[in-house]
Amino acid sequence: MRGRTLLIAAAVLALLVALPWIGVPIPGLFERSLDAPGTLNVLALCFVFGTLALSYDLLFGYVGLLSFGHALYFANGAYVFAIALTRWHVGLPAALALTALAAFLLPLALGAICLRMRDIPFAMVTLAFAEAGSILVMQNPLGLTGGEEGLALSADALPAALVGVPNTHNLYWIALALLIVAYAVARRAVDSPAGHVWQAIRENERRVAVLGLNPYGFKLGAFVLSAMIAAAAGVVYVLLQGGANPQITTSGFTLALLVMVVLGGVGTLWGAVLGGIVYEYLDFRLVALANAPVLQAFPAVVRIPLSEPLFLLGLLFIVLVLFVPGGFGGLVRRRAPAAP
Repeated sequence: MRGRTLLIAAAVLALLVALPWIGVPIPGLFERSLDAPGTLNVLALCFVFGTLALSYDLLFGYVGLLSFGHALYFANGAYVFAIALTRWHVGLPAALALTALAAFLLPLALGAICLRMRDIPFAMVTLAFAEAGSILVMQNPLGLTGGEEGLALSADALPAALVGVPNTHNLYWIALALLIVAYAVARRAVDSPAGHVWQAIRENERRVAVLGLNPYGFKLGAFVLSAMIAAAAGVVYVLLQGGANPQITTSGFTLALLVMVVLGGVGTLWGAVLGGIVYEYLDFRLVALANAPVLQAFPAVVRIPLSEPLFLLGLLFIVLVLFVPGGFGGLVRRRAPAAP
């Protein structure tokens, strides 16, 4: 069974790597061919959000920490990287180094404070820090963040291979590589002795403390690791979007991550990845559906809700929670044959 799973995974990975050379459309999924820059950009964004959902599942699904501020760390990677390149005019290696440093220090400092609390107080404190970060970005301190307009990325600081529509395939491969590396790191982490302690903390933190282990230190390690993966996703997001925007700093963005993880299956890394990919793809496709001429034939009481992508995503979420408990991951586990 394990060998079959690995074979399927290898085949899917080979297909994804070769996608920029496949010039055929998929009716009903993509209007243009798979090698079109628009299609590759959408798929790359799906990989970024799959990585981001993975990072949140690492915290919520494996340690049991319900954070309402995870968007802050995604925005941390995006804005520090964009500011370093555009405002401070440093080179790409230096910008990546500064972003990595910020991606480590910010969650280390904030996690050390937030993790002094548990359950609802923890969630509220993470929300407070996220809201403070969002306000800071909107205030445009020292003209660094661009405020409501966001911060466009300076193309002069990037290698030519990462600039322009013809090079979208390179960004696609970077996003795919990010997802693969992030999954490998997360899988190694949850299968490690520390990962087993994380899951024990999720089940019963007091029992872990009675056994002589320090839950605080393990939780802080998971907090920092998940935030760093989120920051890495923020860097690739900026490359794909050509800049950072304040929408990624909001608490609503974190709630979207929670929806992604629940859709995919809490506590299943691959399920969280799938949830993030499906959510982002539907968010893209439902915008087109909302503007479809066929909706104009419906009465207003039906047409208006169906023209809102968030309404349709919320409806899908409710249906899956009611009829597919455990998300996509739970569905696969129930259908998988029992081990002998």
